Amino acid sequence: MTRCYSKLIPLAVSAVTMLAGYSFIAAAAQPSTARAAQSPFYCDKGALSPAERTRHFDVLGPALVARREAVRELPDGYEIQFASDRQTFQDLAEFVEAERRCCPFFDITLRMTPEHGPLWVRFTGRPGTKQFIEADGADWIKPLR
Repeated sequence: MTRCYSKLIPLAVSAVTMLAGYSFIAAAAQPSTARAAQSPFYCDKGALSPAERTRHFDVLGPALVARREAVRELPDGYEIQFASDRQTFQDLAEFVEAERRCCPFFDITLRMTPEHGPLWVRFTGRPGTKQFIEADGADWIKPLR
């Protein structure tokens, strides 16, 4: 009896592996209907409450623009450097969280460099994102004095 099982188990495992592989390939070959539509290039100020909007655009934004230390142009957006102090980190994290709600087309990265080095926030995305930043976020990317 054990000999019979020992022959069946490898066959069953092989059959399951082939079936799982086939299911994966078949699913990958079908067009995805679950993809979300791309959001338009505009700032959805309705995504934030009036108090959040005021804090985002009138408090955090100008404070962070004033604290920029460097700006790097990237092929698909911009990266901005800040000091690595606690307040700047907290302000950046709050700003980025609200920004992702009002501008969902952004690919936003908040990077902390090693050894207490600078903080970097990167705004990139699909084609057109860089042009949006240049038009709507000119204060963020203007040259430093």
